[in-house]
Amino acid sequence: MSQSMNMTDLERVYDRLAEAIDCTGHNSELFLVKLALLAAESLNDIERFDALIESAVQDL
Repeated sequence: MSQSMNMTDLERVYDRLAEAIDCTGHNSELFLVKLALLAAESLNDIERFDALIESAVQDL
């Protein structure tokens, strides 16, 4: 079982993601789709990925 990231790690991920989105400019949606596909492949669990999508769309 994998260990959850701590707050410092999550802040680092947030900062890095924000920087990457800023750098991609008008291609930010394409970047996010590409990142999601790479993450799904790395996760290798379609049910878990579906659950993450459901969680991400909550309260937008």
